[in-house]
Amino acid sequence: MGNRGQLHDDQRRIVRPFQVRRWIACELEFRGRRRRVMTPRRYTELFFVDEAVALSAGHRPCAECRRADYLRFRALWEACHGRVSTVDAIDDVLHGERLDGRAKRTHRGRFDALPDGTFVAMDGDAWLVWRDELLAWSGHGYGARRARPRTGDVQLLTPPGIVAVLAAGYSPRLHPTAFE
Repeated sequence: MGNRGQLHDDQRRIVRPFQVRRWIACELEFRGRRRRVMTPRRYTELFFVDEAVALSAGHRPCAECRRADYLRFRALWEACHGRVSTVDAIDDVLHGERLDGRAKRTHRGRFDALPDGTFVAMDGDAWLVWRDELLAWSGHGYGARRARPRTGDVQLLTPPGIVAVLAAGYSPRLHPTAFE
């Protein structure tokens, strides 16, 4: 589950794409907490098919409900960027990498440099780079597969800062269809 702040109004209509720079990926269940989805004047729950999708949208692990994942992500972030980073510093970098104005920002990458867990855009579709394949994304999991190109440029959907963390060894949790 993701969080970008309060995106809906009191009638549960989406009125903005984000409210805060802190885009996080949370556990669905944590300490028995229960919420009504889209509670007025509370954050709007966003649901992702898996963690790789959340990362491609520019969300990082939550420091509260996913503490161990957050600490691992942060340590790898610091190793990649060569400095100690506060959560605000990480979120500031990610915010600049994920948006072009209000639209999704994409970046150029090379297939030979992409780690598993990265999302790319090809032929108008989103594909997960996983082992020797590209897996076609859908809201229900992964479907069509094709061989992963070993060379060439590609449009990255996953922000570069997160691609670096994936390359450093962070392995996102994937939907079971990724393993079929």
